[in-house]
Amino acid sequence: MTEQTFVLPDVGEGLTEAEIVQWRVAPGDTVAVNDVIVEIETAKSLVELPSPYSGTVGELLASEGSTVEVGAPIITIGAADAAAPAPAEPVTVPEPSDPGGAVLVGYGTGGAVSSRRRKPAERPVKASVGVVAKPPIRKLARDLGVDLSAVTPSGPAGEVTRDDVVKHAEQASVFRNIETPEWGAVREETIPVAAPAPTALLDDAREESIPVRGVRKATANAMTSSAYSAPHVSVWVDVDASRTMELVKRLKASPDFADVKISPLLIMARAVIWALRRTPMINAAWVDTEDGAQIRVRHYVNLGIAAATPRGLLVPNIKDAQAMKTRELAKALEHLTLTAREGKTSPADQTGGTFTITNIGVFGVDAGTPIINPGEAGIIALGAIRQKPWVVDGEVRPRWVTTVSGSFDHRVVDGDGISRFIADVASVLEEPALLLD
Repeated sequence: MTEQTFVLPDVGEGLTEAEIVQWRVAPGDTVAVNDVIVEIETAKSLVELPSPYSGTVGELLASEGSTVEVGAPIITIGAADAAAPAPAEPVTVPEPSDPGGAVLVGYGTGGAVSSRRRKPAERPVKASVGVVAKPPIRKLARDLGVDLSAVTPSGPAGEVTRDDVVKHAEQASVFRNIETPEWGAVREETIPVAAPAPTALLDDAREESIPVRGVRKATANAMTSSAYSAPHVSVWVDVDASRTMELVKRLKASPDFADVKISPLLIMARAVIWALRRTPMINAAWVDTEDGAQIRVRHYVNLGIAAATPRGLLVPNIKDAQAMKTRELAKALEHLTLTAREGKTSPADQTGGTFTITNIGVFGVDAGTPIINPGEAGIIALGAIRQKPWVVDGEVRPRWVTTVSGSFDHRVVDGDGISRFIADVASVLEEPALLLD
């Protein structure tokens, strides 16, 4: 039997290694060209690798949980017939319209992914027995705390879709799906670097050792570089956001926004775009070149949204957000959030950002001093919106109050520009009608 060896390909973005997350095939399985054979995790996203060969799986050369360098062999695939022609070249298939997952350049998804023998599921989901739903939809349901058996399907043949799960989920349920375990009897846990998962505890253990890799490693490097290269200056201001909350309520009741998730983050995003137009230096970046340092001003807004995901912090961005109407921006925010929660944000969506918003208010936090995303000159945080006593026309009244805080690169922008930008954002939150100009 002729045997072909498949090496870990370069998935782009300058990445040199990836972690084997899950094998979708086992030795002896029969695969066709473009069948998904393995799921890998890079520093930027989860990627499904399709097979460039057809035949029978021979040996899995890398175990789940191991980190493999680009160009290293990961699997062997033998031709079904020794006399059969050489395996076909990888087939290029146009990217599907469904944004659910990343696709390698030169590969494709090639329709339904299947093999003649499947590995059993990691664990059965009791609540969704008999429910027709794809694996990414089941994962989204688990992340949002949704019981699939209680969801009314709208897809073909009774299949539960992403929209079905989202509509059924409670607001901000992504932040309620993390269970808080009790303190264990053991006091320390050590996780071997090569181990796929922590399975054993050491006696008298009081600490846990977690290998730094993937998204956590990339985030650590980026934040350290930013914190020690860009001189951060932080400012904040309290804001009466009562009219913003009234606008959010009206938009939710509007038929034009019936199928779109509306939240104060949408008004915050519009406010930031408006303020960036008035103070362009906030949308700039410090660039070191061979001819010396430069300040690069971008006359477009690729708006980053910091997202807390099961894989760690991701900052995908909405390209050319300045050109979007309110409804378009709301749809873009919804898609960005759902894709990040599923762990399917593509590397392209995480590059090229010009300014970032972090919505720390969903965690009940009022303000912070966030670290600037590398390649940008500022980041702004929207705090929790709470009812507080506020002086209006000489009288103390209950109002919806929030704190807007941010950090900025003092090499790029001075104090007057920073203050003007924060004041502009606060002005829009206090009076969203300013967006009508």
